[in-house]
Amino acid sequence: MFKALLVAAVAAALIAVPAYATPSAVTLKGEVGPGFSIDVEKAGKDLKAIKAGTYKIKVEDKASIHNFHLMGPGINKKTGVPFKGETTWTIKLKPGKYTYQCDPHAASGMKGTFKVTK
Repeated sequence: MFKALLVAAVAAALIAVPAYATPSAVTLKGEVGPGFSIDVEKAGKDLKAIKAGTYKIKVEDKASIHNFHLMGPGINKKTGVPFKGETTWTIKLKPGKYTYQCDPHAASGMKGTFKVTK
């Protein structure tokens, strides 16, 4: 009986640990609009730096006059300007600088950056 409980406990630990210990368990949030704002957040805070790894990013595009465009080492993903809604991307962030912007309004300052470290 003890051996069965021990095996079950070890199996449960092996299943649970990766879900909390890997970057892919972290969901980032990208948001554009409805006004002239754009941001990327992690756990409700503005993202400035993050470790390299695979992440999910939930993009909320709240206006048909904007888009959400994420660019950086190995990534060039965007929503369409007429698109309004939510989408989730799985992205692999490599060390370097990433820029997110609204393409039609980037020159007006509707953009931001974050750094990815090793």
